[in-house]
Amino acid sequence: MRLSARPIAALVAALALTAGLSITGTPAVARPDDRAAAAEASDVSIAADTYTWKNARIDGGGFVPGIVFNRSEKNLAYARTDIGGAYRWDQAGKRWTPLLDWVDWDRWGWSGVVSLASDTAEPDNVYAAVGTYTNSWDPTNGAVLRSSDRGASWKAATLPFKLGGNMPGRGMGERLAVDPNKNSVLYLGAPSGNGLWRSTDSGVTWSEVTAFPNPGNYAQDPSDTSGYGNDNQGIVWVTFDERSGSAGSATQDIYVGVADKENTVYRSTDGGSTWSRIAGQPTGYLAHKGVLDSSTGHLYLTLSDTGGPYDGAKGRIWRYDTESGAWTDVSPVAEADTYYGFGGISVDRQKPGTLMATAYSSWWPDTQIFRSTDSGATWTQAWDYSSYPNRSNRYTLDVSSVPWHSWGANPAPPETAPKLGWMTESLEIDPFDSDRMMYGTGATVYGTEDLTSWDSGGTFTITPMVKGLEETAVNDLASPPSGAPLLSALGDIGGFRHTDLDAVPAMMFTSPNLDSTTSLDFAEASPGTVVRVGNADTAPHIGFSTDNGANWFQGSEPSGVTGGGTVAAAADGSGFVWSPEGAGVHHTTGYGTSWTASTGIPAGATVESDRKNPKKFYGFSAGTFYVSTDGGATFTAKATGLPAEGNVRFKALPGTEGDIWLAGGAPTGAYGLWRSTDSGASFTRFSGVEQADSVGFGKAASGASYRTVFVSAKIGGVRGIFRSTDAGAGWTRINDDAHQWAWTGAAITGDPRVYGRVYVSTNGRGIQVGESSDSDGPGTDPGPGTDPGTDPGEPPADADCSVAYTVTNRWSGGFQAEVKLTNTGTAAYDGWKLGWTFPGDQRIGQIWNASHQQTGAKVTVTDAGWNGKVAPGSSAAFGFTGTTTGDGTAPSAFTLGGEACAVG
Repeated sequence: MRLSARPIAALVAALALTAGLSITGTPAVARPDDRAAAAEASDVSIAADTYTWKNARIDGGGFVPGIVFNRSEKNLAYARTDIGGAYRWDQAGKRWTPLLDWVDWDRWGWSGVVSLASDTAEPDNVYAAVGTYTNSWDPTNGAVLRSSDRGASWKAATLPFKLGGNMPGRGMGERLAVDPNKNSVLYLGAPSGNGLWRSTDSGVTWSEVTAFPNPGNYAQDPSDTSGYGNDNQGIVWVTFDERSGSAGSATQDIYVGVADKENTVYRSTDGGSTWSRIAGQPTGYLAHKGVLDSSTGHLYLTLSDTGGPYDGAKGRIWRYDTESGAWTDVSPVAEADTYYGFGGISVDRQKPGTLMATAYSSWWPDTQIFRSTDSGATWTQAWDYSSYPNRSNRYTLDVSSVPWHSWGANPAPPETAPKLGWMTESLEIDPFDSDRMMYGTGATVYGTEDLTSWDSGGTFTITPMVKGLEETAVNDLASPPSGAPLLSALGDIGGFRHTDLDAVPAMMFTSPNLDSTTSLDFAEASPGTVVRVGNADTAPHIGFSTDNGANWFQGSEPSGVTGGGTVAAAADGSGFVWSPEGAGVHHTTGYGTSWTASTGIPAGATVESDRKNPKKFYGFSAGTFYVSTDGGATFTAKATGLPAEGNVRFKALPGTEGDIWLAGGAPTGAYGLWRSTDSGASFTRFSGVEQADSVGFGKAASGASYRTVFVSAKIGGVRGIFRSTDAGAGWTRINDDAHQWAWTGAAITGDPRVYGRVYVSTNGRGIQVGESSDSDGPGTDPGPGTDPGTDPGEPPADADCSVAYTVTNRWSGGFQAEVKLTNTGTAAYDGWKLGWTFPGDQRIGQIWNASHQQTGAKVTVTDAGWNGKVAPGSSAAFGFTGTTTGDGTAPSAFTLGGEACAVG
């Protein structure tokens, strides 16, 4: 579930940073504010067809390293994820609302959130420090996002360095903090040796706190040369003692955690002007969290021998008395008895001296949660051994709302299924409600609303509190013509069979359980037959189903397999071709009881099947397309000159032999969308598609002769999700700027049973489901233009344009037409308006890829924004349906901006 990118750029030194862009949480263009723009977003803000978007419900599926409650407003809480954005808690619906779906393709790294801060003084204000990797994998620098409407809209200050929401140590924090007394002051702890940073204007500009003495020195793996494991984890948390300030006056006592085992806590007593290492502090550990109980004056540290969130073999909890300066080891167990580090910690703001902590890296037999009501002098545990290996739990864990949390496991004691958790770096007691607590795990958010039963000797109930938070990384998608509408291949949790898109499936794919499913396929003419492959520590790496994915059985595999790779099913289910990692391409008949190496195709090639001819399979590798006509036994190289770099994905059209669409490439080479109608012997590139990364098919529009095509692509200079109902002659952008989900290049497919429905993969925001507002047609009219344009009746001169007007379909009382406007000049169009006069009583009904206004017989059509720029020699196309009592005769003349165009 992780992305890679390109070499790191040199870090840029800067004393101050200007605010970047304004990004709204409703469909709107990103706009620069009154300062210089740090980055420009797309100027496309509407789609020619209005889609609604939702997740196919899985609920969770990834690591939640941070939960933040606002301390002045009840029920205001936020959660951060490592690759899937940030969320706000909706108390009425008891669900999470996503806040960063607007993050676009070019800045996909901003979907990784390293820290969150909610303003106590002004609860409408929230801040997020974003960026996914500090090494070359992330092409953009990090940023601090700021919102004055609880995340509904954002502005950004881009930093001169990167941030690491998915780097080692990401469970530590919070690195970002707002001064509770003077909320215009914020601090940010930076990684990679970049030190401590401060803003004094509510996050608009940032500068380094040059007086801070220690940028950290701990790296998870100093021998790693990738920039991942060997990165200095830096400054990891900031905590204010609000007692040392007053409203409007900056807090004077500030505590900062540093990734340095010998010098892990620093303090300022003069509002950040000077800093010093606190004497007597524990050494040999990293302080993952630093939380101050202002009622008692105690600062608590959870410590681990590593930065986490996966590792950690030893840990402690220490208490610092801010009045006396005394340090006390208040760990709940002896150091010799720990095999884990301590991570999450929270104090009960309603009950001074009550606190809780987690053993974040206790993988086996389970995580542990500790609770103290006397400032750490004594502790109790969420579970104990009654008589080994049997456990006595203080809690009941009810996962009926997300049943897959059991992983289909039936472990022997002392393990249980479901587990209490793992990677439990975040735990927060509601500052207004001692009975409510939430904590994040590697797969979900758990919580309780009867926590104080712990103290009275009763049991408390833990349930998933994760609805709305969708964090899976999607590798592949399939929508069969019958059976379940959606099958998915996911990172970390395998994949699911969705029979109801609005319900959490009972269980992920099992038998075999794969850590990550990399590819899946079904037999087009026999959709009960399904195959999936993926990564696992040991064999098997492949599973088969004969009932559309409801039940599975393990398959055998060739020797040498180390990972899933890609797999394809014959159109009738009679055989399979598999291109696994660690072994070459192989084929089999039946269900994989015996595999035979294929010839003529290189190892590592991507494989797919023809969707009509069961003997025909396809492969692609390094710019060359391969074809087999004997069930995958032998392949022959066919078309060449296709993208040799980047990720390339291709699909064959259901129901038609040899019709193949190929998407992919890289900006440094060939990159776009191609089609073959001769089984891969030759391909033709779509000239209007600048970049494309995935392609899929859905149900054809009413009256259309070709299935609907969906792509994740860049068309007309705009990145988005596009749809074509005319075999690629014209494209409609169906997402908008509020729904971009960062990176969507892994997989896309339409639903063969529901026109317009599309399933889109994301890398951390789960499976997005798009539904068209037009239930069975090519699009909707986005509304009339505001300018009727020039009267097209008597053009005063000739323009550099040519128009092809084609009636593509007729029926009683109506017709469908396609219009292609070509730039025949030497200068690019920067927006266009095309006019004509209809013969008879023709009227436009629905239009796509443009907007229109019609007065009587006179029509003015205006570009849709994303297709307004037309280079010399290029074309823009749009289409519409119309009504008429006549025969729908085509217009005889057209004008562009009032000047005549050639017709033909």
